Amino acid sequence: MSGRAGTGADRGPVHALNASGRAGSGADAGRLRAEGHRRMPHRLDVRSVPVPGCVDGWLALHARYGRLPLADVFAPAVRLARDGFPASPLLAPMAREIADRPDAGDLAEIRAAGDRVRRPGVARALEAVAEGGRAGFYLGEFGEGLLELGSGEYTRADLERDNADWVEPLRVRAFGHDVWSAPPNSQGYLLLLSLGILDGLELPPSTAHAAWAHALARSARAAAHDRDALLHEHATGLLSPAEIERRRALTGRGDLKVPAADGDTTYLCAVDGDGLAVSLIQSNASGFGSFLFEPRTGINLHNRGIGFSLEPGHPAEYGPGRRPPHTLTPALITRPDGSLRSVAGTMGGDAQPQILLQIITRLLRYGQSPGEAIAAPRWRFGSGTGFDTWRRAEGAVVELEDGTGWRDGLAALGHRVSAVPGGAFGHAHLIDVLPDGMLAGATDPRALTGAAIGR
Repeated sequence: MSGRAGTGADRGPVHALNASGRAGSGADAGRLRAEGHRRMPHRLDVRSVPVPGCVDGWLALHARYGRLPLADVFAPAVRLARDGFPASPLLAPMAREIADRPDAGDLAEIRAAGDRVRRPGVARALEAVAEGGRAGFYLGEFGEGLLELGSGEYTRADLERDNADWVEPLRVRAFGHDVWSAPPNSQGYLLLLSLGILDGLELPPSTAHAAWAHALARSARAAAHDRDALLHEHATGLLSPAEIERRRALTGRGDLKVPAADGDTTYLCAVDGDGLAVSLIQSNASGFGSFLFEPRTGINLHNRGIGFSLEPGHPAEYGPGRRPPHTLTPALITRPDGSLRSVAGTMGGDAQPQILLQIITRLLRYGQSPGEAIAAPRWRFGSGTGFDTWRRAEGAVVELEDGTGWRDGLAALGHRVSAVPGGAFGHAHLIDVLPDGMLAGATDPRALTGAAIGR
């Protein structure tokens, strides 16, 4: 998502870009059902790999907003891929999962944080994009390898089709601001719906009260309990005032369940000197995605296709050219005069809207600084099922991070509560534009990505 801050004529519209890939022409839900699958395969099956769309997204952003040549933009990434980068404290333990994969290259050789990782195939792919645009990637070495690996799942026409679409962003008014996110096929509507519901509820004077977490959890549950039936690429009418009011009336029910699962996502935000802001998120889905590697460049392939349903006739049923439901929830906030207030986002799988609901409410309703809002302890709905859009836990357990102080109060209010020390509560980032135009940013202290290497 992108928008423009500033005053007077400098204010500009908010735009949303959907660059999620589509299933290949060989997608066949009936065949998967005939093989005995009741849900999409997660690992080592190319059918969980829609055509990767992020490169199309980069190129669309560059075409609209870019100023530097692509070769200059990609140069630091090419250098790191070719010369090596240090494995982060987060990557090192994850790499054990692919230690037996002969096609994983240096990723399979990581033993500890700080180990050097070289990805020469990634460097070649980035250079091909810089030199040849999308054709250099989708119809070049990577595309040829994907067709080879796919064995009929994809056609050349699938790779020729651009995956990046500029779409109308969703918006809701909450706490005196307009909050924007991307429309389906991603779940940004859950954040906006939760905020719209919450804005009409009575909130305690302090976020230290268990009643605060209770109100947010009720709002998130009322927004998300039926996501499985609603989230697909053609979903509409999710944020009408009548729908928000209808769901607000559900906040007293304790029997609503919500999806909750982890993923592997990267979020970044930026605001430049001219006030142009970007809230960008992309994801491999779960960890190393499909655990497949395109054979020519060695690029690890995602498994966002696990968001598809195998239920016959479901609007998100796996099929040719379809986009799967996504968990990605980029956020952008504007003031009533149209000027930029904030850009924010987080990793966190299904819990992304829940995490952002807490951060944005702290920021807008309680006036906390970006650092306070990001670092504060969190809750999330837990499942323990792993990343799976179509599988829920029995009941809705509210998982609490260390230091929340809400456990007894939430239990007294009827919640099933579980303390999860060191659990997955997202890695959020935020940039706030202060009234005087100064920028205040915060990055999540939970992010275990600090590692450096150099001369």
